[in-house]
Amino acid sequence: SCVCRAKMTPTVRNFSMVHSHGIKTLSSGCSMTHSCGPSCVCRAKKTPTVRNFFNFFSTSADTSSPAGVLKVLEEGNARFVKGDVQAPNRSPERLKELEGGQSPFVAFLSCADSRVPVELVFDQGFGDVFVCRIAGNIVNTETIGSLEFGTAVLGAKVLYVLGHSSCGAVNATMAGNAVPGVISSLYYQIKPACEHANGDLDKAIEQNVKFQVEQLAVSPVLKGLVDEGKLEIVGGVYDLTSGKVNRVC
Repeated sequence: SCVCRAKMTPTVRNFSMVHSHGIKTLSSGCSMTHSCGPSCVCRAKKTPTVRNFFNFFSTSADTSSPAGVLKVLEEGNARFVKGDVQAPNRSPERLKELEGGQSPFVAFLSCADSRVPVELVFDQGFGDVFVCRIAGNIVNTETIGSLEFGTAVLGAKVLYVLGHSSCGAVNATMAGNAVPGVISSLYYQIKPACEHANGDLDKAIEQNVKFQVEQLAVSPVLKGLVDEGKLEIVGGVYDLTSGKVNRVC
């Protein structure tokens, strides 16, 4: 029950404020720590430095061009790797803002693997990322149509093919063993990459990303956007251990 007026020297995580007396939980969900003790209600001046400030406010980064979007993604993944995420656009207010429509700045063709949550890997939020997920991050008619919608209609400036280390679909294609149901239908689009990998799984995964990028570039809609400078198609591989995404094309 401290009532001191001590000046705060805050350090902030999730909008938490620290001075030397104890802990106070604010109505906004922020935590304030100073030395007065638990449940302190003092009127000490708050001068927070913000670590996860973007839990509450949208990103102000430039996403109006492919180059700007790629910079945002690179910075977001760097934060994710360091464990210093901002978690932007993940509030109930953001959900309400998106009720009438969406305008994602990037579209992804990602593997369906549950260990590759695209929004989290790049530290983005609701409405930022348009994602198509399929085992092996392969291109087919349905994914092309979806990604044409995400770019030509919704306005995404970057189309990103995202593979990942230890990909089961690529590994299974290389092994060529019998599998149940129609799982083997995935092999057709992955085999071209495996043929040039000489049995190296990591190389096959990288080659698969590059091959799928080439397949997407065949679309007249996507190619037209690229030629006009409105879209860039790139590829990367996500490392399941480190969390880092490495651009490969």
